[in-house]
Amino acid sequence: MSNLFGGRNTLFGGRDGNSSQGYQQGYGQPQRPPQPPPRSPQQPAQRMPQRPSGGRHALQLQPTKSPDQTYIYSNLVAVSSRDIPPSNQDIFLLVNGRYVVSARPLDQLPPGQIGLSTPQREWMSIALTDYVNVEPYDIFSAQGGQSYLGTMDVEIGFAGKKTVETPYDQDELASIVTRIFQNQVFAPGQKFLMDHRSIPMLLTTKTVQLMDLSEKASNAPTTSDPMARGLLTPQTQINFFRDPRSPINLKASSRRPATNAIVAPDFKFEDMGIGGLDAEFSTIFRRAFASRIFPPGLVDKLGIQHVKGILLFGPPGTGKTLIARQIGKMLNAREPKIINGPEVLNKYVGQSEENIRKLFADAEKEYKEKGDESGLHIIIFDELDAVCKQRGSGAGGGTGVGDSVVNQLLSKLDGVDQLNNILLIGMTNRMDMIDDALLRPGRLEVHMEISLPDEHGRAQILKIHTTKMRDNKVMDSDVDLTELAHITKNFSGAEIGGLVKSATSFAFNRHVKVGTMAGVSDDVVNMKVKREDFMHALDEVKPAFGVSEEELQNCLHGGIIHYSSYIKAIMDEGALFVKQVRSADSSPLFSVIFHGPGGAGKTALAARIAMDSEYPFIKLLSPEDMVGFGEAAKISHITKIFSDAYKSPLSVVVIDSIERILEWVPIGPRFSNPILQTLITCLRKQPPSGRRLLILATTTERSVLQQLDMFGYFNSDVSVPTLRTFDELALVMKESGAFAGDDIRNAIEEIRDITRSEEVGVGVKKVLLGIETAKQDEGNMASRFASVIARAIAEKQAY
Repeated sequence: MSNLFGGRNTLFGGRDGNSSQGYQQGYGQPQRPPQPPPRSPQQPAQRMPQRPSGGRHALQLQPTKSPDQTYIYSNLVAVSSRDIPPSNQDIFLLVNGRYVVSARPLDQLPPGQIGLSTPQREWMSIALTDYVNVEPYDIFSAQGGQSYLGTMDVEIGFAGKKTVETPYDQDELASIVTRIFQNQVFAPGQKFLMDHRSIPMLLTTKTVQLMDLSEKASNAPTTSDPMARGLLTPQTQINFFRDPRSPINLKASSRRPATNAIVAPDFKFEDMGIGGLDAEFSTIFRRAFASRIFPPGLVDKLGIQHVKGILLFGPPGTGKTLIARQIGKMLNAREPKIINGPEVLNKYVGQSEENIRKLFADAEKEYKEKGDESGLHIIIFDELDAVCKQRGSGAGGGTGVGDSVVNQLLSKLDGVDQLNNILLIGMTNRMDMIDDALLRPGRLEVHMEISLPDEHGRAQILKIHTTKMRDNKVMDSDVDLTELAHITKNFSGAEIGGLVKSATSFAFNRHVKVGTMAGVSDDVVNMKVKREDFMHALDEVKPAFGVSEEELQNCLHGGIIHYSSYIKAIMDEGALFVKQVRSADSSPLFSVIFHGPGGAGKTALAARIAMDSEYPFIKLLSPEDMVGFGEAAKISHITKIFSDAYKSPLSVVVIDSIERILEWVPIGPRFSNPILQTLITCLRKQPPSGRRLLILATTTERSVLQQLDMFGYFNSDVSVPTLRTFDELALVMKESGAFAGDDIRNAIEEIRDITRSEEVGVGVKKVLLGIETAKQDEGNMASRFASVIARAIAEKQAY
């Protein structure tokens, strides 16, 4: 046997022979025999020939207890010098074809035995009555370049009854472990002992990452495979975790980053497939993840807690839930737990609260074991407002379940037993419904509005939705995504997705066989989505926070006729109001009241000014939309329109016939004070930062608004006159295209003869309706029109 192992140099140098006393659990003997002579740790490594496991050169040895503490605390096995002659280096042995150990021959050990410590025997599942096969091992021949440890995760705890409460510095521990066990082979599952300041510690290797020292960095993943072996070098990064069964305290490292990297190093925002949210993602990363990628010790020195909660709120379809689905891509850790709000609720008493506790159970368990070195546990809570309504609001059907769920969630996020490894991401369309205690710092403290995308964001979203079309050459070259992004004002991300699907449906329709519903034409292989398909889709898909074109067009029946210089002046003044609100230097809120007699064209002028503004959000608030509404329903409707307006960067709200919305009647007189106060509040409330709002209101009862002390809340007022002269009336008749020159003169003369008046005083709306009536009497249009207008003038004079 002496010829088998003798006369060779093995890998790396020996140990420094550190030892300590006081270990009392049977892992070593209390006496300390003479130590082996020291070996140089700097001697160059040489390779020895590898024998196959179980071959004829393997030794069969009987395990015995480790001879002394020098071997125990240096993670060495002892072999007889008569079985294996002494060498200048410790040698590597393969035990039972599976476990690699560092061995040092000892003269005092009887031949045929191998001295193993208790942790070594536990690791290899060997009893003292067993026999083991031992053979030399060359790690370089077995594994090639990937023979070194890049990182090693180690669980550490006290090995005996002797403990201390003083926290251990992880960087210091890493330096000591490297110095004592440098150039030894370690594998996941391996247990070994270390004596530090006369206190024995038990260490267990959990995971390793193998690397080649000739490479600057290793892309190999960490592994817990027991067959993954590597040499410990001074370059190895050792990460420590506390043994949950031990009272040991570990200081967080001030130099090493967090053990579990949260964000994948090669992560890019564009990889998430979400457009228009770069700024929001940057803020989310800065507030919620940035502090977690720095060394925990540094964060501890700052004395801060990590952010535990983020609330994403905003209009439907803007990407809140999509962020939740994609956020796992930016993480280099466990998958987030995703739960919908209504799933938490349960009909059985206490079960809803138990469902909340289960969400946090894994995080609590790991935090108890690893403390600040614990990995991040992310809980994504969709439709948070379903279960976290204001306490006392009656949510939960009067049973108090909703309040109990909120209380349970509050205690888990920032209760007595604080967790620092939790990140709760909540999503809602109704932030106003969520309990205030949940929104304070320490809980859901980061409030991120996911708003409607701007033009650049819409271009990104369109690019994402049409990626496959462009890659597969099925989108025509005449489609300009920049143009579409400009046209789709106030489209949400979901609505842009619907627009693309609608466009493809028009493309499909071109290739359906004529006269069939399911037959496909032969040229379908040449199908392309064209610009005209997107234009048709724009007529079909409308944004929820867009322009109410149909309602506004109904107000513009007949168009705007510039029968007087007053009309042009009103339009010019309206354009100045639009420009003023659009300007970043002016007030973000401006309100105008158009007043005048009934039928003067106030609503049409307000609608025209609104549409000409080209603001992305234009909404008409009309009494016709609230027929049958009670007082509370009207207030809710008004509030919703203004809330929607606040979500758009530029908005116009047209309030038509404001006195009718107020339910004012001259008998009494009577009106609704709650509605009045709601409208006054909306007139005065400044929109959120970065949003701008123009309010255009109309009324025929200026004096009433003055009596209600409402008129003064408007920033400007515009008087809209009726047709005053017969020249203005003639111009309206001419612009309508219904009358020839002689018919106009005859009609005017007849009106003068009937009324004996030189002033018309009739609203343009009444004149246009009179023209439509006269058209029905083709043979006598002029006379019919004259009689209609004459009656209107007479009624005005009588009134």
